[in-house]
Amino acid sequence: MNPTLIIVTILIVSLILTFLAIFFVRSYKTRRIKKALSQLEIEKNKIDSSPIIPELAKVEAYLKNEKVEAMYEQWSNRLKKIKDEQIPMLADMILETEYSLSQKDYKTTIYKIAKLEMELYKVRTNSEFLLGEIKEITSSEERSRVVVTDFKVRFRELHQKFQDNKADFGNIAGVVNKQFELISKQFEKYETIMDNNDYTEVNNILKDIDDLLKHMAIVIEEVPSIVLLSTSVIPKKIAEVEDVYNKMIKASYPLDYLNVEYNIDEANKKLNDIIIRTRSLNLEDSLFELKVLLDYFESLFGDFDKEKAARAKYAETNTNFKKKLDKINSIVEDIFSQLEDLKNVYNLSDDSTEVLRDIRKDLNLIDEDYASLLEHIMQNSFSYSKMLKELETLTSRLANLEDHLDSTLDTLGNMREDEVRARQQLEEIKIVLKDAKLKIREYNLPVIPQSYYVELKEASSAIREIIKELDKKPITISVLNTRVDTARDLVLKLYSKTKEILKTAAFAEAVIVYGNRYRSSYDGLSNKLNLAEQLFFKGEYKKSLELTINLLNKIEPGIYNRLLKMYKPVTEGDLSE
Repeated sequence: MNPTLIIVTILIVSLILTFLAIFFVRSYKTRRIKKALSQLEIEKNKIDSSPIIPELAKVEAYLKNEKVEAMYEQWSNRLKKIKDEQIPMLADMILETEYSLSQKDYKTTIYKIAKLEMELYKVRTNSEFLLGEIKEITSSEERSRVVVTDFKVRFRELHQKFQDNKADFGNIAGVVNKQFELISKQFEKYETIMDNNDYTEVNNILKDIDDLLKHMAIVIEEVPSIVLLSTSVIPKKIAEVEDVYNKMIKASYPLDYLNVEYNIDEANKKLNDIIIRTRSLNLEDSLFELKVLLDYFESLFGDFDKEKAARAKYAETNTNFKKKLDKINSIVEDIFSQLEDLKNVYNLSDDSTEVLRDIRKDLNLIDEDYASLLEHIMQNSFSYSKMLKELETLTSRLANLEDHLDSTLDTLGNMREDEVRARQQLEEIKIVLKDAKLKIREYNLPVIPQSYYVELKEASSAIREIIKELDKKPITISVLNTRVDTARDLVLKLYSKTKEILKTAAFAEAVIVYGNRYRSSYDGLSNKLNLAEQLFFKGEYKKSLELTINLLNKIEPGIYNRLLKMYKPVTEGDLSE
């Protein structure tokens, strides 16, 4: 095919498609704008057909006073402006918009539609507002009659409730009657307004009646309670409080902190003010204020009971505290009267004496605070409940000080106990050492081992160290306890060694005697028994025993255990502790 022909064909098709697209877009836009214009024209016709004229005609029947006539004339002028000026203006704007659309001037058309919508909104608003004002008058009577009927039902219910409980209102009943009469006059005034067709005043009179009925509902609900509380309940409660208060003052209770007398005066002023306001039916906050007063006087009885309980508790606590304080003061004075002697007898550290001085300093502060507390009690400066708290604080401080003092006294007491115990143990150690010496001599051993004498010397020296420490002034308890422990260990060790030597020697001797029966029966046995005897007389009792046992064990296997049982009385009979 010819390329030129193809290109021309494509261009023609493109132009056709473009033309069709433009045609359809303009067609759609035109239809949409026409639809919008049609809707705006419908809105304009609705405004034009608004029922303002029929409603305004109804007002002609109420033209009996100047206010309604003035309003009627104003509404007529506004209606005329809407009918003669604003609606024709809307019709002209619709025609102009249609003309722009016919000229395909879409931009101008859209602008005119927007302006038309704004003007249409203004006219519609003016029309609706005007119709509302007119209906306010034309439907006023019907609406107000419904409201007034409801008001009259409320009025009768309130009046009946008042009549049923009239005695509860006391001397305020006459004031409440007058208020009912005032509401009745407002109903009469309403009827007069309706007869004169003065509908401009209807809403005002209805609002006044509604406010009066609401206030009367509060009056009927609250006045009986206010009268009862202000004239009977609270005055009686005040009288009871005064009676209890005066009795407690005579009994020397410090009650100034409660400001009872001042608060009673203020309460009476408040009651008079509430009664005066109630007579004018001004009930604002009255019931609340009366309940506050009642709660206050009720709470005073709790305060009185609290003071009575606090006084009894204070008396008991004070007695116990005074006994303990006097006791601790006496103990501390005794300690300080003996402190120099204690320092001379015992090597007290500076920390120990400083602790005692701190305790006395703290005790003096407690004494001063307690004296101040007693002075306040004498002057009735503070309540017993407060005094009790202060005394409980002092009791806690004294208890802590007592614990501190006890621990310090325990230290001093332990020093004395350690000294006494050291002297007792010294005597016991001497007895044990003496027993060890007697036993070692009693058995008349051929030789006493040299190591025994070394240990005996060490034990005797340790005992002399105890004696030296006890003779020192002041005594260092820690050193003394060390000396006692050392001497006790050495003497007990010596005593155990004494028993062991004696048991071994006695058993060795008994075993040699037993072995003599075999001297002639076995070759070489005699020489070895002689060697065992030589070791025995040299003081080597353990070696002698081992040698003899080994010899006899070859002759009589298991001989050791049998000999041990056989000679047990010999080895242990006189060596038990």
